[in-house]
Amino acid sequence: MKRSTSSSPSIARRAFLKTVAVAGLATGVRARAASQTSADVLRQIADKPVLDISFLKQPVQIASVELLRNGSVFLVRVRSADGAEAVTVPNPSRMALMYPLFLRQVAPFLVGKDARELERLLWEVYRHSSNYKFQGLALWVCVAAIEMALLELMAQTAKRPLADFFGGTVRRDIAVYVASSNRGNSPEAEIAHLQKLVADSGAKALKFRLGGRMSRNADSLPGRSEALIPKVRASFGDAMTLYADANSSYGAREGIRIGKLMEAHGYGFFEEPCEFDDLWSTKEVADALNIPVAGGEQEFSLHRWQWMIANRAVDIVQPDLHYGGGLIRATQVARMAAAAGMKVVPHMSGGGLGYLDVVQFASFTPNIGKFMEFKGDTDLPVSCATSSLKCERGSVRCPSGTGFGVTLDPKFVSQATKLESGA
Repeated sequence: MKRSTSSSPSIARRAFLKTVAVAGLATGVRARAASQTSADVLRQIADKPVLDISFLKQPVQIASVELLRNGSVFLVRVRSADGAEAVTVPNPSRMALMYPLFLRQVAPFLVGKDARELERLLWEVYRHSSNYKFQGLALWVCVAAIEMALLELMAQTAKRPLADFFGGTVRRDIAVYVASSNRGNSPEAEIAHLQKLVADSGAKALKFRLGGRMSRNADSLPGRSEALIPKVRASFGDAMTLYADANSSYGAREGIRIGKLMEAHGYGFFEEPCEFDDLWSTKEVADALNIPVAGGEQEFSLHRWQWMIANRAVDIVQPDLHYGGGLIRATQVARMAAAAGMKVVPHMSGGGLGYLDVVQFASFTPNIGKFMEFKGDTDLPVSCATSSLKCERGSVRCPSGTGFGVTLDPKFVSQATKLESGA
């Protein structure tokens, strides 16, 4: 277990334990023996098959892959040789930059393949035409886009919910936390903003931003973070689960200082305290604190995930379903985390249907945290018979229909323009 620096239990420490217990994140914090979570063991876990395709008896041959655009929204449309069709929504802001890679390096490789071999194809597309040289968000955002489309295609073919491919639904009502994207406003203005987010959603958990984002210890306003940490707790009381995200703001020493302040006020986790790829400083902060440290939203390497989990560089893993290459790879991370007694709280890419992807992932992942990030965006013309797709009384209901459980307005799709590889 993490070692407390206080000589006797304090009111703040008891409040922290209560808050973390409510958040469902206290179990197993740094409690597993290293021998149980060695890199070799984790690698074996990650290599196990993820998808259940037993209900697809015939090949699902990929006849075409198209990338469409309607305004700022991108759509991936895939069709099978048997006439099945699926349309999904990739991360819009990242695809706006990466779509030539998708069209030239990723999509053509998949045409003619059997979608049932998707897990193997993820490795093959990584190798294809030296795509591994693009490893990072540039490649894996594109791979996630095609992976989700092919999962939907197989689901439409089999007439099965997405969760059936991942072992089945564990839960349908997903408790969420609301998250502020503000920096640089006054503590008072931020608290007013948070109060509105909570009032509109009924959420029992929230997250706000600290520091100055990749700022090497500078705050967005002098003293803002130190003021916000106690003020948010005082404003929302002990019953509210609180998280804070530094977005790579601090070095290890400053991260520990800020983390201790959060610890004194009973925060549920401290997200990305140090530069996202400085795993060693992040581990130093995690080792020094009693509250959990969360991270990994920009991690795309399964090898580094193995190291992070085996060495407990974080306490809560946060794969991004788009940045990290899709639902299959995120499930591999979740399984490794489960072996180490760790929870998964995926990072949510904003825009598009990112909120739906997180809700679906939470519905079938056993070791999910209690609250998922929710940046609801229901402005897209989608219909859903089994969910409002909105946060109601602090939860979002996961759709139970075929595939991802939603249908894009056919008119919206028909008005989209097909992008060509030379565009």
